[in-house]
Amino acid sequence: MTSPNYAHHFSARNIPFGIASSDAHPKLQAVTRLGNSVIFLHDCHTSSNLLGEIKELPHEVFAHDTLNKFAALPKALHQSVRRVIQSACQNGAIDVSKLPPGSFEDVTQVRMHMPVTVGDFADFSCSLEHGKNAGRIIINDARPPPAFFNFPIAYQGRASSVVVSGTDIERPMGQYRDKSAPTTANEPKPVVYGPSKSVDYELEFAAIIGKPLAMGRRLNAVDADEHIFGFVILNDWSARDIQGFEMTPLGPFNGKNFGTSISPWIVTLDALEAFKAEGQKPVVDIPKHLQDPELRTYAIQMQVEILSGETATMAGTSWVQSLYWSSRQMVAHAVSAGAALRTGDIMATGTVSGDGEDARGCMLELTEGGSKPFKLNDGTERGFLHDGDVVRMTAVAGEEQSGVGFGECIGRLVAHRP
Repeated sequence: MTSPNYAHHFSARNIPFGIASSDAHPKLQAVTRLGNSVIFLHDCHTSSNLLGEIKELPHEVFAHDTLNKFAALPKALHQSVRRVIQSACQNGAIDVSKLPPGSFEDVTQVRMHMPVTVGDFADFSCSLEHGKNAGRIIINDARPPPAFFNFPIAYQGRASSVVVSGTDIERPMGQYRDKSAPTTANEPKPVVYGPSKSVDYELEFAAIIGKPLAMGRRLNAVDADEHIFGFVILNDWSARDIQGFEMTPLGPFNGKNFGTSISPWIVTLDALEAFKAEGQKPVVDIPKHLQDPELRTYAIQMQVEILSGETATMAGTSWVQSLYWSSRQMVAHAVSAGAALRTGDIMATGTVSGDGEDARGCMLELTEGGSKPFKLNDGTERGFLHDGDVVRMTAVAGEEQSGVGFGECIGRLVAHRP
């Protein structure tokens, strides 16, 4: 199936950052995107005066194979780069006279890579609706976890398993209770080791850390924006059977760490400024470092599709502004006990789910734990994902055709290796 090119996501209002290569640019370097054109920023910095006018910008900052060096710079420099690139645009198109020859290519000619080297990956649980649905389905108790309203609960994921959109995800092997095995009424199902039978996706929004913070410094939520370089779409692939058996009492491990996909373009806070929204008001007293009088979040619609063969089926639509906890609060909580922030760290929201069956951000919710299979547009049904299924996630701030978009985060589930 041919993917959309999402050119309308990348107007001059956006100017995201990523890492790319091509036949003409075999060495990875930092890039931005305008419509269908990918602009190679190291070329622009060294071969013209376009970015050279930003005197404080380190000479080789765009020549690295990740954005970490650039992301760690002060926000004023990120903003200057965006303004200079925007000045090279006329009526939504590149003014080629302002760019060095060969410094931009059509998006179909480039290969996108991991935008950052990930130091740590923390996965939060910020959606009240997801917490209620998961509790009801798994333990027949819709009450969220005891600490949910006091702080954004989370677990540490595996940074080594985070991959860029377009990377295949292998069905994981692990231990779980075989629900299909015959047993007597009081006998527990046997534990087996084998390929997961319940692979799921999770539609998530994630902050990428730019400016680091030393260990023991701590941070207030209202000051967290200074440390957030930008945002990506994130798919936290999950093996529900492995996760269910392992997570009591310490939480998920192998059921979550076999693969996490992120979109290749990091969209900055400046690009999203026009789409500020008010988040959810706390229902209990929370400590000062988590308080945010603005309730700052963003009006971003997220969608997830399941692609089977040549057929795509919309599986859920939800909104970032519906989350109970914001990205600011996630970052503040992550360092509240004294932990450091490192450039490239990922702070994900957990499943973004809303109120209603069409706003569920994972198959656990969509199919009631697999008990009510979801019908795809090709006539087949899914309790959980089949080998060969492709999951495509998209996100847009504002209107689809005129807002600021993230492109797609896409991944295909492939069979396990023996």
